Amino acid sequence: MFYFLFNWFVKITGWPAQFICFRKKIYYEDRSVQSRHIRGKAILISNHLSVFDYPVAMFTFFSRTLRFQMSELVMDKPVLGQFLRMLGGIYVNRNTHDYGFMAKSEKILSQGGVVGICPEGRLPKKGETPPLEFKTGAAYLALSTDTPIVPMVTDGSYFSFKKRAHVVIGKPINPLDVVDPNLNDKENIVLLTRVMREKIIDLGNMLHERTKEEG
Repeated sequence: MFYFLFNWFVKITGWPAQFICFRKKIYYEDRSVQSRHIRGKAILISNHLSVFDYPVAMFTFFSRTLRFQMSELVMDKPVLGQFLRMLGGIYVNRNTHDYGFMAKSEKILSQGGVVGICPEGRLPKKGETPPLEFKTGAAYLALSTDTPIVPMVTDGSYFSFKKRAHVVIGKPINPLDVVDPNLNDKENIVLLTRVMREKIIDLGNMLHERTKEEG
């Protein structure tokens, strides 16, 4: 309940600031299938271009409390980390083999919540072409909990008075529709991970074309 109330407080009080900082415009692959409102449990996946991808997602899906998996890089910062924990951030330490964050994510989904994941696992370095290869955690989580995956892509154009931030929301991926009965569990996780990355690439291309059409 605390996460829910604190999220609403932050979203309501922060709405004017985010409107100025992001000025986002939202597109849809098919709005009749997936709008800005997520119904029931879901795993939200997004490309990862900036530490501000999380607040963009939070204000895009305004009606739901997003419990994002967040790295030690931000969660270990004294003030920021505590703030993100209060918002419901799920601590992920990439330097250890502690997978408690997966159990926590599974519990949130079992309660009908929304877990946010950037499957690339980190921001791209100079010279790398996004999206990076996806980690398999999101696919494992989706298959083990039978949870639909809602894909989202942002162009990362934040804090610009010349350009708006553009976001596209894709149609959900049903993990059971992807599963191949001829493959074992590990192979199906790899398959779903590949399907997820291809979806993000397709949505990125769609977003590029739509923004180009508008000049």
